[in-house]
Amino acid sequence: MRIGRVAPLFTVGITATLVATLTPAQASAAEPLNRFANQKPAWQRCDASQPAALQCATIDVPLDYSHPGGKTIKLAISRVKTSVPGKRHGVILFNPGGPGGEGLDMPAMMKDAMPKKVLEQYDLIGFDPRGVGRSSPVTCGLTGTEQTVEHAYRSATFQRDVTWARTVAEKCRAKNGDKLPYITTRNTARDMDVIRAVLGEKKLSYLGFSYGTYLGAVYAQLFPQRIDRWVLDSSIDPARVWRGMIQVWAEGTEPAFTRWTKWTAQHDRTYHLGDTPAKVKKTFWNLIARADRSPIDDGGQKLTGDDIRAMLRAEFFRPKSAAESVMNLKKAADGRATSGRSLVPADRQGTPRSAAFAGQAPADNESAAFWTVVCGDTAAWPRDPEQYRRDAIRDKAKYPVYGDFGSNITPCAFWNKPAEPVTAVNNNVGVLTVQNQWDSQTPLVSGLGMHRALKGSRMVYVQGGEGHGVYSADQRACANIAVNAYLSTGQLPAKDVTCKVSGRQSPGVNQGIVPAPQHTPQAPRF
Repeated sequence: MRIGRVAPLFTVGITATLVATLTPAQASAAEPLNRFANQKPAWQRCDASQPAALQCATIDVPLDYSHPGGKTIKLAISRVKTSVPGKRHGVILFNPGGPGGEGLDMPAMMKDAMPKKVLEQYDLIGFDPRGVGRSSPVTCGLTGTEQTVEHAYRSATFQRDVTWARTVAEKCRAKNGDKLPYITTRNTARDMDVIRAVLGEKKLSYLGFSYGTYLGAVYAQLFPQRIDRWVLDSSIDPARVWRGMIQVWAEGTEPAFTRWTKWTAQHDRTYHLGDTPAKVKKTFWNLIARADRSPIDDGGQKLTGDDIRAMLRAEFFRPKSAAESVMNLKKAADGRATSGRSLVPADRQGTPRSAAFAGQAPADNESAAFWTVVCGDTAAWPRDPEQYRRDAIRDKAKYPVYGDFGSNITPCAFWNKPAEPVTAVNNNVGVLTVQNQWDSQTPLVSGLGMHRALKGSRMVYVQGGEGHGVYSADQRACANIAVNAYLSTGQLPAKDVTCKVSGRQSPGVNQGIVPAPQHTPQAPRF
């Protein structure tokens, strides 16, 4: 490690960022950051169930970067060394999404996904972001019921939703004390620069998915001189952080739902849900009304109309899957035998993205980390519960499938004021963004928002692409060719690239290296 040479660079990078927002006294306090750059990780095998090549270590980072001489927290990092002498370019860091997603196993996953010509150039680096997994995990002591985050608006239950939101905020505050204000995207980005410095690198390459795109954009804003080859897959719109990103799920679902009605009508001989889009739409809403009157038995689980709307929202972005689900729900409502396929979409089955480090974090860690970040990043959340009521009523009419869910009250209404302003992402740094047309978690409008904010970016757009997450192990796919070429050469495309889905493959979550997003009631994720 070239620690002796990079320590001053690290200090300049962090301090330059802090000086812009801190008082002179606070800026001078940033000098102790040198000691974090000079750490020497004690690498060892991560877990007996994982490949021996996947090594882990723990480093210290400041809890509060404006007072680096104060409290510290532990950050878990990982690596798989794949670079070849003579071909080595540097390191590439990964983030799988979240907020709340663990990333220690990402290097092992990416080793199996990336082509040899890319692997030869990089050592692969993962980490659990602060507050997550093995990195000083937060917990709010939430019960299973309190982790249920999707709440349909109904006048009769709104006060109960307000109580839930207040209770979660109070529990998180009580459990985490002075740590809570510093579990933010901005500080996680600063942690990434500590990782860069500790590894002895002048610059960092990066591949971030979903929430990881916003994290990567914030890093690019804070440390533009540290950016090397930067890929953002399925992007958050930084102008919508964070309430707007939850609301955009409703906005993006309506055109997906319309597309689904058209596709399903064309396949009426298979699904028998209606031979015109209008009839398919009527079948669906009749099913919702029926479930509200008498919940539908799904293998012992009673589903109301609100349950079905929440469960099928993401499914509508994959018409065939949604048609199968609605067909089976209708059969169940009629008392007929179904195909045996689970009516609960893969997005909501709650299967961990990886079992490699199961049991290492508190049971509510993912949910606790989610709220800690989305509430703590920005002060833009309304404080008046009545504002949420009005918005939910408005958006239920405007976006019938999910509008009331997206605008209903959250714990952020009762959160403490953030320690720092939200990061304004607006720069000319050269990065590559990648986006499916039909993405349920970060809809196209969101990806376009990131592309606009990063004025030096190029976009790889997959026309007709379905699912959340584009990059995959298929080296023949158009989008993967573009990403791998950039990671190999560092040359961005001369202009934006449009890929079209071939008959051979429909790219997206089922083909991608990142499994279906865990957007369950217990584990909200981007």
